[in-house]
Amino acid sequence: MVEGRLFLDGAWVEPDGGHYEITDPATGEVVGLAPEASRAQVYEAAAAARAAFGPWSRTRPEERARILDRAADLIRRDADASAELARRESGATTATARAMQVQVAAARFHRYARGALEPVEQPLPPQITAAGPMGGGGVLGALAVRRPVGVVSCITSYNNPWANPAGKIAPALAMGNTVLVKPAPQDPLSVYRLAAALAEAGVPRGVVNVVTGSAAGTGEAAVDSPDVDMVSFTGSTAVGRRIAEVCGRGMKRRLMELGGKGAAIVFDDADVGAAVAGIGTTFSFYSGQICTAPTRVIAQRGVYDRVVDGLAAYARRLRIGDPADPKTVVGPLISAAHRDRVESYVALGVKEGARLVTGGERPSSPVLDRGFYAAPTLFAECGSAMRVVREEIFGPVVVVLPFDTEDEAVALANDSDYGLIDYVWSGDPARAFRVAGLLRTGGVGVNTVGRNMEAPFGGFGASGVGRDVGSYALHAYSETQSLVWPGGQAPCGGH
Repeated sequence: MVEGRLFLDGAWVEPDGGHYEITDPATGEVVGLAPEASRAQVYEAAAAARAAFGPWSRTRPEERARILDRAADLIRRDADASAELARRESGATTATARAMQVQVAAARFHRYARGALEPVEQPLPPQITAAGPMGGGGVLGALAVRRPVGVVSCITSYNNPWANPAGKIAPALAMGNTVLVKPAPQDPLSVYRLAAALAEAGVPRGVVNVVTGSAAGTGEAAVDSPDVDMVSFTGSTAVGRRIAEVCGRGMKRRLMELGGKGAAIVFDDADVGAAVAGIGTTFSFYSGQICTAPTRVIAQRGVYDRVVDGLAAYARRLRIGDPADPKTVVGPLISAAHRDRVESYVALGVKEGARLVTGGERPSSPVLDRGFYAAPTLFAECGSAMRVVREEIFGPVVVVLPFDTEDEAVALANDSDYGLIDYVWSGDPARAFRVAGLLRTGGVGVNTVGRNMEAPFGGFGASGVGRDVGSYALHAYSETQSLVWPGGQAPCGGH
């Protein structure tokens, strides 16, 4: 890795637009300088990926697997330094940066090294045809075969600068695609370190390219380049809509994981302590900057007060502080601008008539005053029409609504533009799974906020298009081709 340079066609290249500063959210100090790519350089990166696509797509799956495995090993080798960088540029706690960012990235490269070896052919039943205008009758065999899409533009989120890019790059490469990676402007330095690991692992020139920029133009070029066949984007719904418009004009494939406003339904018979512990992760995990967070709590009246009191006590116990301190549970938000946005929603909730149970203030101390901190905040007595209930805040803010009947709970949960992940807590498994089947959302956690990393991930409505994770990611980064032949002839192998 050469600091301050783009990774373009296998080389570290000086940016046309100079550099911009990357700031530590915990201190406001400069972490490093990120390169500003010009539109021409983004197009050049896409063209390099296009030139590399043919040879890479014909590389044996075993070779692709070897390179991905080697990259994972190199990420683990340098995990301490990488976690330190991730902590400083993203504001994640040290434990989160190490375990949930860097180590998850390595695990994803190992997973898709195996994925490169998964069969791409699906045999189809033979079809018996009668004689007709198209010729004599006979038997037709068929295969459905997954082929690489081509050049994939991977536009990644700021809340996890290791795992999110790895979750795009690794399956895309495993399927034989080449990539143009455009990291979030707030914390791109980790992605260059990831590119360096791939280069050391033996990725051929042009197969992986990384460009950055502080303005929207860099991302726009990564979408509208004529060499890009597919866009994989994680970020806000507003940006996702703009990307979809451009992709639609170019008939480009897209995979988009957008916003969320996860509903957590808590029934009277639930283990309230377990529900509070799961929902409470919103206050601490990435300081609520995660689209899967259960931010809308829909609690049955029999446990409503216990849920509110439990969440308030949970929030008040959390230690807010420097993410480098091992005792810290809640770190900063990504930027001063985002902190201002979260605080504006807290003020809006009060104005709308929600009861502010805890939080809402800006934490203050000699340490906290340097960074972009927001206190874990809980609103109760909320109504479904309130903006704090309907809109994604992307911070440590939880709202609680009451309900009486199962039908009312389902209606409240589904009364949302979003549909990424919802949650159901109940002591009755039959009811929990019945309710889960009625929720209009891409995933449902039943008595857990845990994730199964082979389960498909993606959303309904404003939460996105498509599914990835596990083998579903291999499908997402491939096109399906059908092969048909007359009976008696053997088909060619899919790899």
